[in-house]
Amino acid sequence: MNILIFNWRDIKNPESGGAEVLTHEMAKRWVDGGHRVVQFSAMFIGASHHEEVDGVEIFRQGSADIRSLSLSVHIAAYLWYKKQPRGSFDVVVDEIHGIPFFTPGYVTGKKVALICEVADQIWNATFSFPVNIIGRSMEKYYFRFYRDIPFLTISPSTRDELVHMGVAKKHITVLPMGVNVPKRFTERPKEKDPTLIFVARLTRAKGMENALDVLSHVAQIIPATRLWVLGQGSTEYTNYIRQTVDKRNINSRVTFFGFVSQEKKFELMSRAHILIAPSVKEGWGLTVPEAGHVGTPAVGYNVEGLRDVIEHGRTGLLANATPQAMSVEIIRILGNSNLYRKLQHGAKRLSATYSWDKTAEVGMSVLKNA
Repeated sequence: MNILIFNWRDIKNPESGGAEVLTHEMAKRWVDGGHRVVQFSAMFIGASHHEEVDGVEIFRQGSADIRSLSLSVHIAAYLWYKKQPRGSFDVVVDEIHGIPFFTPGYVTGKKVALICEVADQIWNATFSFPVNIIGRSMEKYYFRFYRDIPFLTISPSTRDELVHMGVAKKHITVLPMGVNVPKRFTERPKEKDPTLIFVARLTRAKGMENALDVLSHVAQIIPATRLWVLGQGSTEYTNYIRQTVDKRNINSRVTFFGFVSQEKKFELMSRAHILIAPSVKEGWGLTVPEAGHVGTPAVGYNVEGLRDVIEHGRTGLLANATPQAMSVEIIRILGNSNLYRKLQHGAKRLSATYSWDKTAEVGMSVLKNA
């Protein structure tokens, strides 16, 4: 098959996240299976307009920022597609991140929608007025154009939200997920002092400010507690977070690592005691089983996506979506060695069951039957 994927970012984009990992892990396995895969995504600083990554042919134009309007990757994708010879692709994967590529309006052949999360309140956490209102309003209506198109998603929570948006449940397939483990990394002993680790893009939607609140609450009871922050965000927001740390006088407790390699990420996760996930919502929460692989349980908000990947009381704990509630659960784990070991073992066992091979297999079956 000749497969075309429209996604706002590709795996090499410095702002790529779990959705891009999912997309690329499936795409490269489809290539290994004898299929041709082309991906069209946004440009970023230092990128080539055209390159091949793991056999996947990537074209880049436009901006991933929806506020760029006519310069957006969504418009660029439409213009690029219209230049391709008719019949170039057997199926088009339309990946939705807040805004879809609206392929039902111009792709006459097979189409499959791939969505990790229905944005909903993420609009409010990411954008100010009026973009947040426009985005949430559009999201309520554009699913109407996709009602007869097969959907791939990654959690029961997102499936249920899609049904609420009017997508028929029979059209939705929940993909089994995988975990990327570096071939070479050094698993280290846990730190002497209680160490929390936050692994995500630095955004309000991922709960970066809540993470600082959690640290403050926990440190009132366990003064030696520290927070490691892995990931990067916009310069403006990153500066704001660093200024917040300065104002709270918690510099000695917070370490910013920025963007790190997979090997370094797994090493740091192995040294930390607890992964914290205070997101507004997630599609699934890929960092949870990654941390679980190295015996680091997670405490996350009881929200869409995280409640699908964290098995409360077995692999980690779920808390009401407030820093205070999360802090209570963290303190409970750190004060109970038996519970901590139970969660460690459970997280490791569950992480070992995930496979990208199965993800790609299920995804391909949907593409073939679209």
